[in-house]
Amino acid sequence: MRNVTLGSGLKHVTLALLGILTVIPFVMMFLLSFKDVNQFMQHRWTLTFPLHVDNYISAWRMIHKYILNSFIISGVTVVGVIVVSCMAAYPLARMRFFLKEHIYFLIISLLMIPTVLTLVPLFSIVIRLELINSWLGLWGPYIASGQVFCIFVLRAFFASLSEEMFEAARIDGAGEARVLLSIVVPLSKPIIGTLAVLNILSSWNEYVWPIMVITDIEKQPIPVGLLYFTQKYTDYGPLFAGYVIASLPLVLLFMVASKQFVEGLSSGSIKM
Repeated sequence: MRNVTLGSGLKHVTLALLGILTVIPFVMMFLLSFKDVNQFMQHRWTLTFPLHVDNYISAWRMIHKYILNSFIISGVTVVGVIVVSCMAAYPLARMRFFLKEHIYFLIISLLMIPTVLTLVPLFSIVIRLELINSWLGLWGPYIASGQVFCIFVLRAFFASLSEEMFEAARIDGAGEARVLLSIVVPLSKPIIGTLAVLNILSSWNEYVWPIMVITDIEKQPIPVGLLYFTQKYTDYGPLFAGYVIASLPLVLLFMVASKQFVEGLSSGSIKM
């Protein structure tokens, strides 16, 4: 019992230290966002007064349009990914048709291809479709690439649902679309919520693809907008304030969706 208690204590101490090391950069970013140039140079690692709240006003004026762009880009992306993935995963899980398993394995084999290898072919397609400097050039590849993993997860979850529910619904005259919308989707809310959060994080933090496709700075998402913001500002206070503002949407998202996210992870369909 003593060894178990000692081992448990060491685990808790280790986890606490790792948690503190994780939080420290965010705390320092928050403290630095309230400093002016002199405070930054002389008292960089401590809380100083007065607090320069106007740093946030300056930062917001510079990056609010990029945050709005990211909301639009990520919002359309996650809706498209979830809708297409559900429509593709349901027949692969609950219906019978010719070459069903071959199509499924062909889809999930795309998970083996590194994303970086698809940049040049995707860029060639975007150029041919004349989608350069258009959000369609972001939405199409984001939805196409994001649905592969979602189909893999959703198919496994849909296949685990009880067959009796589907038989009862079909006896009552429900079609496949009705079954999907009225039975499958409501039962899959935790896993769908988890996949939605993962796709929002992926599209929100994407940096390379927007630089390649979007040429107008006014249409860029927040990761690229912060790059221009960093190049323009030499005052560290507004700079770190911009970083804090850019982090808030994802923090708030996780606070709101944390219950759904954890339920989805513990449902057995995703193993992290």
